[in-house]
Amino acid sequence: MSGLPQCPQCGSTYTYEDGEMYVCPECTHEWSKTATIDDGEQKRVVHDANGNVLNDGDTVTVIKDLKIKGSSSVVKVGTKVKNIRIVEGDHDIDCKIDGIGAMQLKSGFVKKI
Repeated sequence: MSGLPQCPQCGSTYTYEDGEMYVCPECTHEWSKTATIDDGEQKRVVHDANGNVLNDGDTVTVIKDLKIKGSSSVVKVGTKVKNIRIVEGDHDIDCKIDGIGAMQLKSGFVKKI
């Protein structure tokens, strides 16, 4: 068993082979034998409200009126947001909106154009 890798999710040494996959019996994580580990620098995948993958630089539109915390302003439905940036956290889109300024949005309230 010493030739098998540790589980990348929980670090368990009790992994085993199952066809073309490695399996961890402790956390039930499965990963491909050909998968490469990038030392924690994995690209985060963010989806919009329709399930489309969002990337840095995309243009999106807001699908729901969004009240801005601490202000009486509202981001209206259909507002176009250009050149978004994907970031870590609950609000996973960093952007600038014309007339409002820099803010963060949740990906569930936008759709890709």
